Amino acid sequence: MAIIERQNPVEQDKVERRCNFNPVEENFTKEQAALEAQRCLNCKNPMCKKGCPVSVNIPEFIAEVKKGDIQKAGEIIRETNMLPSVCGRVCPQERQCESKCVLGIKGSPVAIGSLERFVGDNSKPVEVEIKSNGKKVAIIGSGCAGMSAANDLRNAGFEVTIFEALHETGGVLRYGIPPFRLPRTVLDREIKGLKEKGVNIVKNVVVGKSITIKQLKEEGYNAVFICSGAGLPKMMGIQGENLNGVYSANEFLTRVNLMHANELTTPTPLKVGTKAAIIGGGNVAMDAARTAVRVGYKEVYVMYRRTEEELPARKAEIRHAKEEGVIFKFLHAPVEIIGEEGYVKEMKFEIMELGEPDASGRRRPVGTGEYITMDFDAVIVSLGTGPNPIIQNSAKSEELSLETDKKGYIIINEKGETSINEVWAGGDVAPLGESTAINAMGAGKRAAKAIIEALG
Repeated sequence: MAIIERQNPVEQDKVERRCNFNPVEENFTKEQAALEAQRCLNCKNPMCKKGCPVSVNIPEFIAEVKKGDIQKAGEIIRETNMLPSVCGRVCPQERQCESKCVLGIKGSPVAIGSLERFVGDNSKPVEVEIKSNGKKVAIIGSGCAGMSAANDLRNAGFEVTIFEALHETGGVLRYGIPPFRLPRTVLDREIKGLKEKGVNIVKNVVVGKSITIKQLKEEGYNAVFICSGAGLPKMMGIQGENLNGVYSANEFLTRVNLMHANELTTPTPLKVGTKAAIIGGGNVAMDAARTAVRVGYKEVYVMYRRTEEELPARKAEIRHAKEEGVIFKFLHAPVEIIGEEGYVKEMKFEIMELGEPDASGRRRPVGTGEYITMDFDAVIVSLGTGPNPIIQNSAKSEELSLETDKKGYIIINEKGETSINEVWAGGDVAPLGESTAINAMGAGKRAAKAIIEALG
């Protein structure tokens, strides 16, 4: 029997895509999906399913793709994952489901993410008959955790209202992930499905400022789920960070993705220079670097204090960044940003070498005492984020005992319950492992299940 090679999506030309925000990867064709599905061994003990944070029944949905029943495949995925089109595009499958595929031991694992995306785009959610139970739930945040919880709670008969602080819905999926990775038509389709199901979405409401948790409970909400994300950027703490031209990756991506700062007609334009330095090596850093290329920076550098082997970003994103002209400088640690007339002019780095592994298992970067200075007119810092303290501070001012850890994350138990009665939390606002779309969805599903159990 002929060996079927792993199918790869067709990609937009690497020169052309530097100048647009159109999707880099096309969806599988029907023929590609059928061929890739045939590679699945349908293991009796599917480790791929165990590698998925929401336990999608991967062999079962792929078996339906083999048969050509894409609608049935979609129904199987949506039993546990309401956002297959999103997760198929943005999840780190190489560290999750695909990392467990037995085909990957000696070759290439099944392209589970691409198959999930194909199925999500070519199937429809099953309509559910909803009988109201008369109880209300408020969800704070419209990202993956919020949408996932809203979907499950609405199916169970709850009246659900999502409160979103920004003027558009979707959370980090909209403001953080560029459209060349996640087309807005895909995101809008998923949000439309929630609205059609009866989920109420209220935008431009900052819970903790516009309204408080105590007021939500006074308005008759039987439960509150906090999933406001982690929007507080972590900066480097070095001299020069207050100069013009220094951005957090959150700010930079939000200004472009949500506020269209790269367009001439925008009221909040972005001043585009010549050379940009991206500090960090995760997926957000890759998004920032590739966005900087598209908005017009002539040279874009990713400055990373370890080696390429330790880069935490998805391999596909690293490859795409290189193809688009992003330059990687490894073993460079930022020391100082040097300005002129209030604007970034240069940046000083210490050359590093790798020492013993740290708590993350990666070798720790150690300074060599050798320094280098490079010209830059923009610095984009992508070192992670922490929870915004607005809700936590508001709760304390109302004398609600919302417990947090020393970093400001809301402390929850295994069911997502906080220290306040009938208030749950999950996603990036709580300290529970890797920050990914699918993990946030898992947190939303856990909280929804617990709320259903608690409120009957």
